[in-house]
Amino acid sequence: MRNPIIFILLFTLFCMLVLIRVFENELFYDPYLLFFKNDYLHIDSPRREVFKLTIYTTLRYVLNSGISLGIIYLFFKDKSIVKFSVAVFIIAYVILIALFLYFVIHPRQEDYYLFFNFRRFLIQPILLLLLLPAFYYYKLKL
Repeated sequence: MRNPIIFILLFTLFCMLVLIRVFENELFYDPYLLFFKNDYLHIDSPRREVFKLTIYTTLRYVLNSGISLGIIYLFFKDKSIVKFSVAVFIIAYVILIALFLYFVIHPRQEDYYLFFNFRRFLIQPILLLLLLPAFYYYKLKL
């Protein structure tokens, strides 16, 4: 991995993840961004359009996942790792979006902290942070 082009591509992909985070208010409809920045444990759930929120959350997940898969590919140059990662991202999406929709449709103050954490897995590239060291360790053991 000494090729400078690989480093430039990795840097670009990581910058894209940062830009998604920096411009999240402008790019995505998410009334929970402001809600979770406030004292959300003591206020009611914000008004939201469930379909629009689901579409934008899915879009953000797809963008983060696509960039994450590019990073994983550039790091390991192994298509089997990328295929496994795709499966992990798809399974995680199905489970997380179901839980996300449950919490959006049935908001209860006692569930806000749990909802906050499930939502975080959908809108941030946390799976990348979990998969990169796991695959690195796997490669070391081969």
